[in-house]
Amino acid sequence: MTYTLYGIKACDTMKKARAWLDEQAVDYHFHDYKTAGIDRAHLQRWCDEQGWETVINRAGTTFRKLDEAQKRDLDADKAIALMLAQPSMIKRPVLELDGRILVGFKPDRYAEALAHSA
Repeated sequence: MTYTLYGIKACDTMKKARAWLDEQAVDYHFHDYKTAGIDRAHLQRWCDEQGWETVINRAGTTFRKLDEAQKRDLDADKAIALMLAQPSMIKRPVLELDGRILVGFKPDRYAEALAHSA
């Protein structure tokens, strides 16, 4: 079974997730949304499943550099628009497997999810 890992190639957390998947011999496709982009349908699905508060990376530099007006009164639509405009604001990585997603990288969560999807 092939999974899709979404993120940015140069991100340290992405490097850890990719190394872990490679060590486990997991077959996955890597989608770099900084170079290849991301569409609204993916972001909407992720936000519907995980909540936009989980999908947007408020701790990252890109989000912190926004002016206060852009950060104020965030909701799902506004968060999705921000992430479409600047994919670096999407929390990384996002792993799609069996119609569900994992946001962020924790080896134990990946191991559990992959064990249940096999």
